[in-house]
Amino acid sequence: MQVKDRFLKYVSYDTQSDDDNLAAPSTEKQLVLANELVREMREMGISDAAVDGNGIVTGTVPGNAPDAPVLGLIAHYDTSPALTGTDVKPRVIEGYDGSDIPLNAERGIVMKVSEFGMLRDAVGEDLIVTDGNTLLGADDKAGVAEIMTAAEQLLADPGRPHGTIRLGFTPDEEVGRGADHFDVAAFGADYAYTVDGGPVGELEFENFNAATAKVTVTGQGIHPGDAKDRMINASRVAVEFQSMLPERQTPENTEGYEGFIHLMRFDGGVEEARLAYILRDHDAEKLEEKKRVMRAAGEFINGKYGKKLVSVELVDEYRNMKEQILSHFHLIDNARRAMEEVGIEPNVIPIRGGTDGARLSYMGLPCPNLGTGGQCFHGRYEHITVQSLERNVELLMKIAEIYAKRPG
Repeated sequence: MQVKDRFLKYVSYDTQSDDDNLAAPSTEKQLVLANELVREMREMGISDAAVDGNGIVTGTVPGNAPDAPVLGLIAHYDTSPALTGTDVKPRVIEGYDGSDIPLNAERGIVMKVSEFGMLRDAVGEDLIVTDGNTLLGADDKAGVAEIMTAAEQLLADPGRPHGTIRLGFTPDEEVGRGADHFDVAAFGADYAYTVDGGPVGELEFENFNAATAKVTVTGQGIHPGDAKDRMINASRVAVEFQSMLPERQTPENTEGYEGFIHLMRFDGGVEEARLAYILRDHDAEKLEEKKRVMRAAGEFINGKYGKKLVSVELVDEYRNMKEQILSHFHLIDNARRAMEEVGIEPNVIPIRGGTDGARLSYMGLPCPNLGTGGQCFHGRYEHITVQSLERNVELLMKIAEIYAKRPG
């Protein structure tokens, strides 16, 4: 199956994860695609393809280079809770001409080149976009499709040198739990790459240190006509809490190595309000400072009102993988070499986010990240080109070939 067809098939599955559900996987619908991946792998000859009770899919492409290390290729198949993934209707614009793209005429949703300058890089290629109502799912079904297609092509070409390749597909990466139940020892890879980044050529071994914050504000409801000196409006207190956080430390005001505190959701009324945040920074101590700021804001408000209105629950998610990768830098050197050999310009950058690979690196599986070709993830403007999908398949096969000839 061509990688384009495989990708278009996978995005038709609604695999949105749910950060409020602690089950594994967090949504049963993710398992529909997981089982389809197992079926496809077995059909292409991967006899040990399986999905475990937590939704983690694994399988093995046998190698023909006995001295090569076992290499893992990993992607996640869930999509972000940020926008619905139900009834995704992708459109392929063949030979994109560089003009603005009307995604949804009825709703007046237009993808403008003036706002999305990266579209200029897609001119002449076959561009896959949404209908404006959903995300696309390139994060990370592009990675899944590329790995599956590379595996199929390696199996079909027994003369092409490669070591044993372990495939791994995880649920719930988008809610920070993709690696929670990943059995690194059973997976059996010496090294791995996640395929979960942006444009083709991205190569990342630095990522944010990450935490979440759930803030609950408890108010006191009184009829508004009789509320003086008695009502405590939880939503107003929540707004007060938010106003105490650093105004410039937000995603829309930061770049590069700068961290942020991002308000993801705000729900509430008079009696109770809830705020959900993610905290990110490449520097571990700066992340700790952001956590201290959150706690201090809650303590200040509780002191001001003379009672505990605000509770702040902080949970660490993952850490910067850099210190785990530096002693295995062949992973970066070999990926860069593979890119150059297939005509891709390497772009080594820090991730302004995280991947399963960050967690896995601390679990004993060094695991930097490769781009998928997708851009503008988690929203209706998400897009990817067919040629990017194809180039990444070629890249994965070249990395496997390099490790067959030059063990890590």
